[in-house]
Amino acid sequence: MTYIPHTDADREAMLKAIGVERIEDLFAEVPAENRFPELHLPQGKSEMEVAWEMGGLASVNAAVNEYAVFLGAGAYNHFVPSVINHILLRGEFYTAYTPYQPELSQGTLQAIYEYQSMMCALTGLEAANASHYDGATSLAEAVTLARAHYRGKRKKVIFSPSINPQYRAVARTYHQGSGMKFVGDKGSATIPDLIDMLDEDTALLAVQYPNFFGQIDDFNGLADAVHEAGALLCMVVDPIALGMFKSPGALGADMAVGEGQSLGIPLSFGGPYLGFFTTTMKLVRKIAGRVIGETVDKYGRRAYVMTLRPREQDIRREKATSNICSNQGLMALAASVYLSLVGKSGLRRVAELSYHKAHYAAQQIDALEGFSVDFSKPFFKEFVVQCPKPVAEINDALIEDWGIIGGYDLSKDYAARENQMLIAVTETNTRDEIDTLVEALRELAEA
Repeated sequence: MTYIPHTDADREAMLKAIGVERIEDLFAEVPAENRFPELHLPQGKSEMEVAWEMGGLASVNAAVNEYAVFLGAGAYNHFVPSVINHILLRGEFYTAYTPYQPELSQGTLQAIYEYQSMMCALTGLEAANASHYDGATSLAEAVTLARAHYRGKRKKVIFSPSINPQYRAVARTYHQGSGMKFVGDKGSATIPDLIDMLDEDTALLAVQYPNFFGQIDDFNGLADAVHEAGALLCMVVDPIALGMFKSPGALGADMAVGEGQSLGIPLSFGGPYLGFFTTTMKLVRKIAGRVIGETVDKYGRRAYVMTLRPREQDIRREKATSNICSNQGLMALAASVYLSLVGKSGLRRVAELSYHKAHYAAQQIDALEGFSVDFSKPFFKEFVVQCPKPVAEINDALIEDWGIIGGYDLSKDYAARENQMLIAVTETNTRDEIDTLVEALRELAEA
């Protein structure tokens, strides 16, 4: 017998709050011929015919292995070693879910523990979870943690305008109606400007490192100023960049969040991706997601268990700091395998290759007539190019005539950045690809 918890009175009250009279009114925008049970589905097909049709649809997609890719802006075409997929597809990992029974889940728990350990080493912080849906979710959860840490008494969140615009939008969506006030990112505030916004109502100040434009800001004095105001500092970071540059922990951050897709997860339209989250031990009990600790069993053997975070995250929704209790643990495993494979020196090598190839590309593009690269700050693997034509027009020509996926059109998010393209270069881009991009841009400027 179906259990329906809502009474007629409950449903009537909810519909009234929404502003409609009947449940059917909720589907008014759906054309009548497409509403159940009036669905006009095609006749069934054989497995072979379905495979043909799906293959035809898939062939329309622009796969990264068929193009030279210079598009980044939060998702990057780094090399994914084949062994990662072989590990992910093992049955004991592929089918595993929530490891609430440690006696049955030691393999999954150990994998998560290893992931957390490596993320802590990478970010220079003391505790990590496993994990969040993507980098945007991680930033939103940083705001959640700050709000919980101050028990809602501090309501101001300062965002740098150079944080990924999608991340900022998700954080605002998460906290609409919570009383949190977001400031700082509706303009062109610099780091000193953000510091000037600090006051006794500030719960969190967040910056991106490298920022959305690929640049590395000067953070000297930032952490001290934030902490003197009694607030928390969050850094949105590119994990590959941390193979070369100072860790957020070394820079005084209380939290480091970001997108882990670069760590062995292929580019996908919509994911699944990996939002990582690391913090200090002072804040760990308010963290969302799983936290795994190492202990011993009754025989003195090493064992792993879920620890430190309250059980309310999972079973008492109304008492929970956050309602994320788990996510794609498989993606955390992918990052673990990647970091284990490349190691400390390998990660630095990936970062160095990306850095040097990006700088070679930037120098070549800056020398073109009509193009100029923003060298005002140090940059990592992305850089901003001022173009002589609309970016959309350039990108259409690049993909149609040259087989190149161009950079990100910054005017989509920043009105003042008309005709500016954000170009990303990783270790996967060859010199021939870069030279071809430069030649294509030269011809497009002359056309």
